[in-house]
Amino acid sequence: MPEGFELSYFAEDVETARQLARSESGTVFSGSFSAKKVYAFKDTNNDDKADKRWLLMENLRAPTGIAYKDGDLYVADINKIIRFPDIDENLDNPKSEIVYDQFPTDRHHGWKFLRFDQSGRLIVPVGAPCNICNADENYSKIFSLDLASKEKKVVANGVRNSVGFDFHPQTNELWFTDNGRDMMGDDIPPCEINKVSYQGEHFGYPYIHGKDIVDPEFGQGKKASDYSSPALNLGAHVAPLGIHFYHGDQFPEAYQHQLLVAEHGSWNRSKKSGYRVMLATIEGNDIINYQPIVTGFMQNEKTYGRPVAFLEMPDGSVLISDDFAHKIYRLTYSGH
Repeated sequence: MPEGFELSYFAEDVETARQLARSESGTVFSGSFSAKKVYAFKDTNNDDKADKRWLLMENLRAPTGIAYKDGDLYVADINKIIRFPDIDENLDNPKSEIVYDQFPTDRHHGWKFLRFDQSGRLIVPVGAPCNICNADENYSKIFSLDLASKEKKVVANGVRNSVGFDFHPQTNELWFTDNGRDMMGDDIPPCEINKVSYQGEHFGYPYIHGKDIVDPEFGQGKKASDYSSPALNLGAHVAPLGIHFYHGDQFPEAYQHQLLVAEHGSWNRSKKSGYRVMLATIEGNDIINYQPIVTGFMQNEKTYGRPVAFLEMPDGSVLISDDFAHKIYRLTYSGH
């Protein structure tokens, strides 16, 4: 880490921890991947480490995406959204109900990431049910869902597999990560960071990858200029997942309103890549710098961890989930 930063454990033994959320009272929630569980944690003695935990639900399919709003916890499990009403009041005996179940049932890229927009609509991605294919209108998109009316709108098209997004704190534009296709070699196509400029914008999948790479199977007759280019091409297979615009004032001023990126790491590259937390520095609409903040999750081709998602705490520290080491870290800055 850069000088002045420290990493500690907020919670350990959190099986395949994924997206994080927090209630007003300080309860931290975590989804999971292969563990198929939803957890809650609380730091009751104010030592910045969870000392109480609850298992809210288990035996799900892949409850990776979670969000908290108005006292309720929302969990995405492949094809459905589950709501836990008044969750803080019911941690010992949680109640739950399915509030939406019309997403595709495919597990391949069916795991989710959730966030509410300013109007209260739930932003939900549905990835491609394949490595590369031209699936129907229910896939390869980011949707906006009104939970009351069940009305669904397309926010972004041509998105292969996004498991992380956030709204810019000043422009409110949606920025998201997208994982590039496999089986084109070690170095192409790139993974991406994208910015949505208008509703229904198309980002190229499955025809165009990155700025101008034509897909060998589906790109015939397609032009890169017909689709939106990434805000930033990342390395191939680095697998960017969660992203977060930093709002707090604990980190140095250079981090204010800049984008933290969790590179989960490659699984099918001959030399591993990713496995780190990055900072994307944004000026206007452009990413002008991209540098590592936390490294060491992978050393000498041995994997020690895979960062997934972020949760900013009221004091400006940032929690980071790790679904390989089964931990939730706390990143702090105490100066030089």
